[in-house]
Amino acid sequence: MMRDEPPNLIDIECDDYHAKHVGRTANGMQFFLTTPFEPALKDAGAEFIALYLFDSAGKLIEARIDELGPRKTLDEAMARQLYDRRLAELGNVEFCRIRVAPFSINRFGSEFGLVLRDPDDDDDPWAVEAQPGNYMAFFEPWDSGEYDT
Repeated sequence: MMRDEPPNLIDIECDDYHAKHVGRTANGMQFFLTTPFEPALKDAGAEFIALYLFDSAGKLIEARIDELGPRKTLDEAMARQLYDRRLAELGNVEFCRIRVAPFSINRFGSEFGLVLRDPDDDDDPWAVEAQPGNYMAFFEPWDSGEYDT
């Protein structure tokens, strides 16, 4: 069986859930502000705020990632304030669909990004997963802007 090809770019449609804060800055950069997490499986887990900045062609140019600690000790007011500050750092923005390249970076001992996942076998599709936490998964068609949770 012929496997599909991994994507060079994926679309993310602005919505009222995990993709609430995606769009473009006044200078044309694309951005994705999100809240990845390490599940509390073997240890206490961890919560994060991640602001990913991309150039107009969709290439990652900067990742601003803040570690907030375990969910059970999370100061929600402080986390909200930090999230709002990250959003304000962008200045005037337009919330809209973005088209960005998959990427992976390591911070705080975890893999972050829109991580490309190779199929386990020929019958599985390629996927792009928001990591850590795998809370958004993108599949073909890559330009749909839709994701699974």
